[in-house]
Amino acid sequence: MNMMEYMLHAHADAVLLTAGLAKEFKVRGYPAILMLKKDVKYNYSGPRTREGILDFANRVGGPLVRSLSSLQLFQHAMDRHDVMFVYVGATSPLKVVSLPSLPAVVVFKDGAYFTFNVERDGDLKSWINRERFQNYMKIDSYTLYAMGETGKLVLLALVEANSLCKESLRYKSLVEKVSSENRETYSRHFHFGYMEGGDYIKGLVMGEVTLPSLIVVNLSNDGYFLPPGAMETERHLLDFLDGVLESSIECQGGNSVHQRIRRIIYDIQVTLTPLISQAPLFGCFLVGFPLAIAIFFCYLCRKARSNMSEDDDEGDALSAPSPQSRKKLSDKKSD
Repeated sequence: MNMMEYMLHAHADAVLLTAGLAKEFKVRGYPAILMLKKDVKYNYSGPRTREGILDFANRVGGPLVRSLSSLQLFQHAMDRHDVMFVYVGATSPLKVVSLPSLPAVVVFKDGAYFTFNVERDGDLKSWINRERFQNYMKIDSYTLYAMGETGKLVLLALVEANSLCKESLRYKSLVEKVSSENRETYSRHFHFGYMEGGDYIKGLVMGEVTLPSLIVVNLSNDGYFLPPGAMETERHLLDFLDGVLESSIECQGGNSVHQRIRRIIYDIQVTLTPLISQAPLFGCFLVGFPLAIAIFFCYLCRKARSNMSEDDDEGDALSAPSPQSRKKLSDKKSD
């Protein structure tokens, strides 16, 4: 059943018409897709595809927890979801996997299953938030932004969007191999994946990005780590990850005041450069008009300050007594 048929849909321009909506729902980026259910707001941070949005609507619109009373229902749910969390009760008749103890919470993904352990994994909510993505996957800008909310770093293989070269294929297979063979060591700290194209990462590093290449991104503070040398073998990549965790590799970027000013300047430059190249006159007008207004405003402020200084000088001259009046005053005092 498609839950979209039973939902109300609305579209709003939160920038021009209804700016209060963006503030009320704490929208931090556009376009934003939200779903409201029983006074609870759900943010969609998946890929902007028809299938992804429909799956999000069906999951949120349905019951929060579905009962899997038969093996057929369990298999059907597994076929529809790449990542699935399952609570197995002590009296559950469904024996899908062998668990050491019941009840248990299990996540099924990457062709395997992993059991929640409170001593090892801590809080259940935090564990679910960390494990809600596949260990290795294709990552777009929306998924990367959502991964930042888990508190993990993200190792990316940046490859071409089309016609992957031999080096791009090697980087992809290298990252996938490290993610699968070293899950116990790095899954708590890293997400692994590949991204086609480097436009999003260009904005992060504020510069050109070489394809193919490897980068570790820290979405919590807009920082990033670059390999110190060539990544030829699996050992090189493991040393790179260990260096990131041990802070022996410098974190670049960040969200300091200096970096924020650099980012504003970079964004203005990226926006105006193609505009000036395509329409030079209009681009010069956009740059020159605000600059002329700023100069005129500074001139008015300076002129007003000079007028105030002249008025103060005249007031001081009027209030100061002349030498003759001071002499007459002293004569009166002596008399």
